[in-house]
Amino acid sequence: MSECPCCSGLTYAECCEPVIRGEKNPETPEQVMRARYSAYARTEIDYLEESTHVDGREDFDKASSRTWSENADWEKLEIVRTQGGGPDDNQGFVEFIARFVQKDIKQKHHEVAEFKKEGDRWFFLDGQPVTPEPYKRETPKVGRNHPCPCGSGKKYKKCCAKG
Repeated sequence: MSECPCCSGLTYAECCEPVIRGEKNPETPEQVMRARYSAYARTEIDYLEESTHVDGREDFDKASSRTWSENADWEKLEIVRTQGGGPDDNQGFVEFIARFVQKDIKQKHHEVAEFKKEGDRWFFLDGQPVTPEPYKRETPKVGRNHPCPCGSGKKYKKCCAKG
């Protein structure tokens, strides 16, 4: 029995396989997200299409999804946070990072996925990539002709900038 690709700590048979096979209805957007990641890892493209909300299915490209699935080595799914998606909700969000290797290059796909509930079933609706926050300097920038911050009395370019 193999470990589930979604990194839940359960076996595939206990976790995502029943969802992907249609034997179990996922109760939360996170469960759909985990099953979708496992579907990519196991090239279960039909589940990817079926778990996409009807409003987003026209944008689903089965061929490119299959190519991505088959040409990546899926390493890890990290759920960063969830919002909504409870029993009384009709909308939920899952921020996740999918780590994979493609063409010998380690990559990550960081996204906030939106899910919509229709009847008693959750569907993936859309996703927005998460971009890194720009770097913010904590201290003022030292110019090359400013006094060196080490306190030597020399100009920065003649002291610590020479390094």
